[in-house]
Amino acid sequence: MTVKSRLLEYLEQHKGETLSGEGLAEQLGCTRAAVWKGIQALREEGYQIEAGPNRGYCLSPDTNRLSAEGVRLHLRYPDVEVQVMDETDSTNRVARSAAEQGAPHGSVYIARRQNKGRGRRGRSFYSPEGGLYLSIVLRPMTNLEDSLLLTTSAATAVYRAVRDVCGRELEIKWVNDLYYQGRKVTGILTEAVTDFESGAIESVVVGIGLNLYLDPANLPAELQGIAGPIFDDREAYKRMDINRLAAQITSELVEEAREPKLSPEYVEHNMIPGKRIRIIDGERTRLADALRICPDGRLRVRESDGTETNLLFGEVSIMLEES
Repeated sequence: MTVKSRLLEYLEQHKGETLSGEGLAEQLGCTRAAVWKGIQALREEGYQIEAGPNRGYCLSPDTNRLSAEGVRLHLRYPDVEVQVMDETDSTNRVARSAAEQGAPHGSVYIARRQNKGRGRRGRSFYSPEGGLYLSIVLRPMTNLEDSLLLTTSAATAVYRAVRDVCGRELEIKWVNDLYYQGRKVTGILTEAVTDFESGAIESVVVGIGLNLYLDPANLPAELQGIAGPIFDDREAYKRMDINRLAAQITSELVEEAREPKLSPEYVEHNMIPGKRIRIIDGERTRLADALRICPDGRLRVRESDGTETNLLFGEVSIMLEES
């Protein structure tokens, strides 16, 4: 870890406190000149670090910049790889590559924006600055069927973290989206890497994209009225602790992944059961009534002819049917 990285980690731990250059040098085992160079580099990256004659250095309490050091500070599982990028094509691609190189369970790869964000069925995921885009490597001791519950676990993790950190109650839409005030604010893409001979899962990458703040002027026309933000107010978004949010989502998912199961919160806060839905199955669509979510995560529906079937993840997409 570089002096700059260790310096940022220490400043994050003591955010709002004034720390002397001499004390920082002693703490980090470096020279005061190295501390000064590290401070200058962090300022150039956008960190608000105040200083004055005989006062030392202070990371402003208002600083809310996403960083690996800031995320690691809040993780319940600190001994994992944490990587934060300004921009990447897809955090899922980065995480998948890392998983193939042996990245440990719980490692997380985060970007401030994506230029080729991916959704289900090859769709793109609009990923501008103002969001949080992260992919988490999991190595569950489970089979492919049980691993499908990791998608519901991810939705539960996001629900809890947004509630606790942002103070917002989201609704979950079976199977992998979360909504706020009628608009989609979160998408989840789960990709498993399996051993073709044994069928065992080697790793799972769970990609999560959250719209924290969206500039209405730049929102693509095809997403108008569909996608929405968790925060309408830019200042409220800036005050939210984004490092804590990323860490809590990761920690909650790692805990949920210990034993794949359907969380009561996933069922309780799901917006689909009891609604009339449109099922999109390839080129075909049909109407059905959503009855309940089964213990294995599948959706029980009543078809138009009165028969009841269970919908499996990945097979279909659904939309609420407007009355």
